[in-house]
Amino acid sequence: MAGNDLGSLLGGLLGGGNSGSGGGAGNILGSLLGALGGGAKDGSNPLGGLMEMLQKSGLGEQAQSWIGGGENQPVSGEQVAEALPDDALAKAAEQAGVTPQEAADQLAQALPQAVDKLTPEGQLPQAASLEDLIKQQGL
Repeated sequence: MAGNDLGSLLGGLLGGGNSGSGGGAGNILGSLLGALGGGAKDGSNPLGGLMEMLQKSGLGEQAQSWIGGGENQPVSGEQVAEALPDDALAKAAEQAGVTPQEAADQLAQALPQAVDKLTPEGQLPQAASLEDLIKQQGL
């Protein structure tokens, strides 16, 4: 799936469709997941690789709160920027037409909501791609 199509799906997931802050954040998140190449080594969905990165960078408690029931803990753009590979964040920002810091700030706002909606059962579902994952959840 093309990054823009994935971004549109994620923008819709975040309540923004193709316009507004949800669409922009969705495009950045879609670009980021594409730049990470899925990330997970175990064949799980691309979201799994991103969550693994966040956990390894000390954001495990926050990331887990997005998956489980209950309130989503916030993260800052600075924390997101530190957790992600510089090249992946730069590529996602370039594709979205924003600076890496702006991309990190938008991701910090979008990730809790996106992960929460993609994990309604309280765990990361298995899917071959993020597109499949979004379709499985009926979003």
